[in-house]
Amino acid sequence: MPTPHAPTLRPYQRDAIAAVIAARKSGTRRMVVCLPTGAGKTVVFAELARLAKRQVLVLAHREELLQQARDKLQAAIGPDRVVAIEQAGQRAPDTAQIIVCSIRSLHESRLARVVRGRDIGLVLYDECHHAVAEDNQRVLKQLGCFGKEWTGTLLGFTATTQRGDGLPLHDVFERIVYHRSLLEMITEGWLVPLRGFRVATAADLTQLSGGGMDFRDDELAEAVDIEERNALVARSIQELARDRRTVAFCVTVNHARNLSHALNRLGVPAGIVHGEMASDVRAQALADFRAGRTRVLTNVGVLTEGFDDPGVSCIAMARPTRSEGLYAQCVGRGTRLFEGKKDCLILDFVDLSSLSLVTLPTLFGLPRDFDMQGQDAADAARVWQRIQLDVPGFDLEAGAITLAEIQDRAAHFDPLTLHVDPEVRAISGLAWKSLGRKGLALHYEIKAGQLREVLVLDQGGRGKRWAVTIDGHEKARFSLVEEAVQAVDWEVEQQGPRALQSALPQASWRRRPAGHGRNKGEQLQLDAFAAQYPRR
Repeated sequence: MPTPHAPTLRPYQRDAIAAVIAARKSGTRRMVVCLPTGAGKTVVFAELARLAKRQVLVLAHREELLQQARDKLQAAIGPDRVVAIEQAGQRAPDTAQIIVCSIRSLHESRLARVVRGRDIGLVLYDECHHAVAEDNQRVLKQLGCFGKEWTGTLLGFTATTQRGDGLPLHDVFERIVYHRSLLEMITEGWLVPLRGFRVATAADLTQLSGGGMDFRDDELAEAVDIEERNALVARSIQELARDRRTVAFCVTVNHARNLSHALNRLGVPAGIVHGEMASDVRAQALADFRAGRTRVLTNVGVLTEGFDDPGVSCIAMARPTRSEGLYAQCVGRGTRLFEGKKDCLILDFVDLSSLSLVTLPTLFGLPRDFDMQGQDAADAARVWQRIQLDVPGFDLEAGAITLAEIQDRAAHFDPLTLHVDPEVRAISGLAWKSLGRKGLALHYEIKAGQLREVLVLDQGGRGKRWAVTIDGHEKARFSLVEEAVQAVDWEVEQQGPRALQSALPQASWRRRPAGHGRNKGEQLQLDAFAAQYPRR
């Protein structure tokens, strides 16, 4: 029976718990639950800890997470079981059935003392995308999580399975047993809608190192921590965020300090937190922000994980990033529901870059240069998905573009205007037509008035991904589109001069009228396109 103080579980939280139990019964010992920030991961693992028959060890990385986890666990299981913290000078008593640990405090001898005499059957790892780091794996190995004889369960929770260094989570975990996307959670009303503004800056990132999964902090700070850009970011926060409580993510301590100064000069009360601050000073800065004494909090890394303040309704990404995982963590600080909070505003400061930067549009699968102009990201994503379904082959060139402009271009889109890749033109003189990203089409006469249709279609995946179909029947597959085109050209040539001539762009049959102002060949091309990719 749930305790009187335990929070009521949401439907997806119950589903996550059921998925964990089912996976363990099927033999999975090391698993991951992936839920967006604000979805209540702590509530889920608190309920699992309540259900556990053996003792529970909770691993966390940040000091702020320990007390938060301990409080929620105690509320979930009630006062009859002891929940204790093991960190720095705090020692968990022998009577503790659930121990919340700072993983950084667990050097070998301390961990040995913690587990001595205890029957730990469940290890809960919060923000488990950190688990693959060498020292964190050392803790898990000492707990026996990788041993064949281990009878316990290692359960990781994270909002993102992506790491900035690209190391794979499957080095530690066997599989993801439950996952919900940010778009799903917003659509179902469990997280607030996100609205975005794109603010272009003159900062130049084109000379920054392109290796790795993200920029180097020292190079990035030199490019973006400049007075003009900080002033632009500060003015944008002042004008767009207005009275919203705002968290701004910066690159370095100096960058955070300089942006805070720029905000204060405009009369916007701003504070700062970073990892080098003393604990009491940082706690006071957070308290001032929660109490409204400061309206903007600039930070470096500290608020990326574990910061739980549902009243935040604006995120300012003063730190450009190429990491989707990092970006999602930052944005997640503003997604929680809160009384009177209708949405969260995301301010993307877009610098000059030859590399792909993650912004709110890209997080929702929208074009990288999409200019949201304060619109709802989920609504825009649904419109874009519908356009891609209804207008196959439609794509955008680089450059900032609004949703209204996309809809207008899609409405006037004609697949016959698509260009065949120069690589195909270089090897074939036949009248190939582009189907956009889907592939190519060719029509030619096999006898008077009878046309043949050949499609080269991208089936996705690896290996032989390009399928050649003739009059709707698949005949062969090739690894490269050029190989498929060469094979079709050869096949047409083998059918004789008449077929070859009719496959050329200047073939006379292509100039015959075929209704609606199109010649017969073009009309057949459109009919084939519609049949292969019907509107939904």
